[in-house]
Amino acid sequence: MLSDCSKSRDNNFNLLRFIAATLVLYSHSYAIQIGDPAQEPLRSWLGTTWGTIAVDVFFITSGFLIAGSFFNRKSVFAFAWARILRIFPGLLVANLISVFIVGLVFTQLAWPEYLQNIEIYKFLVKNTALIIAKIQWVLPGVFLDNPLGQAVNGSLWTLPHEVRMYALLSGTALLVLWVELKLKIRILNAVFIGLVVIALSLKAYNYFSDQVVLGKYFVRLFAFFFIGALFYLYAHKVVLANKFAAILFALVIFSAANQSLFAIVYTLSLPYLIFYIAYVPAGKVRAYNKVGDYSYGMYVYAYPIQQALIAVYPEMSLLEMILYSFVLTLVMAYCSWHVIEKKALALKNYTPRALCSGHL
Repeated sequence: MLSDCSKSRDNNFNLLRFIAATLVLYSHSYAIQIGDPAQEPLRSWLGTTWGTIAVDVFFITSGFLIAGSFFNRKSVFAFAWARILRIFPGLLVANLISVFIVGLVFTQLAWPEYLQNIEIYKFLVKNTALIIAKIQWVLPGVFLDNPLGQAVNGSLWTLPHEVRMYALLSGTALLVLWVELKLKIRILNAVFIGLVVIALSLKAYNYFSDQVVLGKYFVRLFAFFFIGALFYLYAHKVVLANKFAAILFALVIFSAANQSLFAIVYTLSLPYLIFYIAYVPAGKVRAYNKVGDYSYGMYVYAYPIQQALIAVYPEMSLLEMILYSFVLTLVMAYCSWHVIEKKALALKNYTPRALCSGHL
């Protein structure tokens, strides 16, 4: 049962997220090196990209793990503090590097003019605050001649959605739990089922219709995130079996003959396959957990590194882009995890409230 497997921290989530972050890098390589996102191989065949699939993986796993974090913590404040420590320290450092290293090296403005430009400080604040303001994509005079344009870190678009999902899950759960307490009823699971059904219906409508409701990206990510949360709530009923995984995988492969059919089968199969991969394969593959969690660093550093590479070496081949950017991004991800992220996460039990009260 999924509930039995999820009790242990010995799983493949770190490796799964690292592979997903690498697929984002791979997918962006086409757009950044060629200047045309449509050239990514899967787009014309399946109507999606490896980067899109990777983001779906992120949100499904996040929904499952965040639901576990929320329902297992005795304090909403502790839950929020843990989320802040996971996202913002690494992001802040990545944005500082983008502004004061990447920006200074690649701007076509004189350094004094660049440093006095208010836009670089707006970039820093907006891209760290996330849901408080819209993501700012460009820095003054930076990457002006790049094939894909001036965007310094195009990967950041998912992070405000991620934070919104945290807020929506915790807010919904708190409201429902309060209603349950007042009315002496149990409706939490039913509410989450309803949210998933509505989100999947809107996702299907946005896919098959010429009109878009609530924004296709928000609806898609909401659906996958809350599917992940629903798997957590029903983990005691989910059987992780080789035959089920094989059947779903075969259905995904066969459905690839038709884009619309693939979209349906993929959406319904991906969550189960993710949890099967996360918990069933064991043995040497679990050794990756001793290395660290480099997925976040891979995600936030890949895009600016790729933009920098193409700015320095415009004749770079696609293969060179993939290989060079992977190596450089992995180095940055390694440093980010060991110097910033891991140390920040060590502060989870030292909340501001505890610090102020002196109870450490």
